[in-house]
Amino acid sequence: MNHESNEKDKQLANLTLLGNQNTKYHDRYNPEVLETFMNKHPYRDYWVKFNCPEFTSLCPITGQPDFATIYISYIPGEKMVESKSLKLYLFSFRNQGDFHEDCMNIIMNDLIKLMDPQYIEVWGKFTPRGGISIDPYCNYGKPDTKYEEMASFRLMNHDMYPEKVDNR
Repeated sequence: MNHESNEKDKQLANLTLLGNQNTKYHDRYNPEVLETFMNKHPYRDYWVKFNCPEFTSLCPITGQPDFATIYISYIPGEKMVESKSLKLYLFSFRNQGDFHEDCMNIIMNDLIKLMDPQYIEVWGKFTPRGGISIDPYCNYGKPDTKYEEMASFRLMNHDMYPEKVDNR
């Protein structure tokens, strides 16, 4: 085996969920399910975006289900989140009783802790209940970098020109 194959095998050895046919779906909040892999292009800024249209959590007061499309966008640093682990992590909110705003901030905080990205934003577009939809948005840029300025700018200009929303 050559050196390149050995390095690839080492990286993939850390991924336990991808390709696993015995996947366990946690129905309680479980950030431990998240896995990462190394960014092969840490010298370059680029976006990674996830659209997650089947997010479910519970209202902490009524226990009724809340449904949303979650948009996660980030500029990676050294590590990246593996998509199947992200899917399982988001599924783990299914019986989690938190307000919409809390869910988005919890997701962002967990991903910051996991990956230490340059920049990240998490936006939830929840379907209406009681005639009101709630769309919490949070973001983070690495302190003392251009990404911190970017986070401030994007927050101040967020949703100035809302796009068509298809999940409701």
